[in-house]
Amino acid sequence: MRLRDEEWTIHHLRQHLQYAVDLEIWTIPFYMSAMYSVVDRSSQEFQLVQSVVNQEMLHVQLASNLANAYGLSPVFKAPTYEGQTIPHLDFNLDKPNPSEIFSPYSAEIGPLDEERVNAMCLIEYPEWKTHGKPNLHDNVKEYGSIAEFYDAVEYGAGLLKSDLRGGVRQVDYFSAFYRNLPALTIPDSGEAGFRQALLLIDTICDQGEGASRKDSDLPAAFQNTADDSQADLPHYEKFLEIRNETQRSLLYPFKPRDRYSDQDRALEKILVHSFQEFLGALEELFSGRNPEDFFRLMITVGAGIQNCWKNGVTPRFS
Repeated sequence: MRLRDEEWTIHHLRQHLQYAVDLEIWTIPFYMSAMYSVVDRSSQEFQLVQSVVNQEMLHVQLASNLANAYGLSPVFKAPTYEGQTIPHLDFNLDKPNPSEIFSPYSAEIGPLDEERVNAMCLIEYPEWKTHGKPNLHDNVKEYGSIAEFYDAVEYGAGLLKSDLRGGVRQVDYFSAFYRNLPALTIPDSGEAGFRQALLLIDTICDQGEGASRKDSDLPAAFQNTADDSQADLPHYEKFLEIRNETQRSLLYPFKPRDRYSDQDRALEKILVHSFQEFLGALEELFSGRNPEDFFRLMITVGAGIQNCWKNGVTPRFS
């Protein structure tokens, strides 16, 4: 169902903002698992995906700050990775349909292979901005791309800017990595707060979530100024580089689940538990608390993924 302006309520905006958090969280285990399947951590593929994973963590922060500014304390649940389902998106609605270009693809957790790289390109597939009024849908699965989805978030946020409250449970862990960005939070209300909200949305989109531009260079304001060797490239271009590699890096071999030993299944359980703890810490963080072991949990999840691959086990998160 298409939403008219008079039907676009704070409920719809908050629903979209929760789904924005869901989308950003979904990418992190998917990208991290593919990244840690690469044996050589100094390889170009590993470094490119790692730079994207770091920005996806930034996007979780930005989406959560947006949600809190509009009165929603975001919930963090373990994503589902099945078949070709990427939550809240239907690529068949995009014209041309990018899944006809990036095929085969899989939305299941796996190594940095053709199916996963194609999925990454689809997730970050660019949409040319027309600056027209976006289609607003009650059912967010009716969006063909993340770009279209965020266009709707931006439009709804503008309609409901009177509901925006600055300074509500705003978190900033990444400003040291983005010296050219004026702010990564929404400290103000009213028109000033709405401009800050737009900056957060633009940061997400221009860094790779379907950003639209005639050239692929990322504007300087949105570039990582600390530890990204290709900071001028958005996610889509980084994944295209990997896709176009003629010689891929060595990946860890893995075995089918019906050949897992008790030790292998124990590694799965350890990772599932660590990831649940990490999600719990995120929920605490964006509900105004300050979990002391937040960064430790981030490191533990990464170590758990790599430990699975080293033992021939495909990572699981739920």
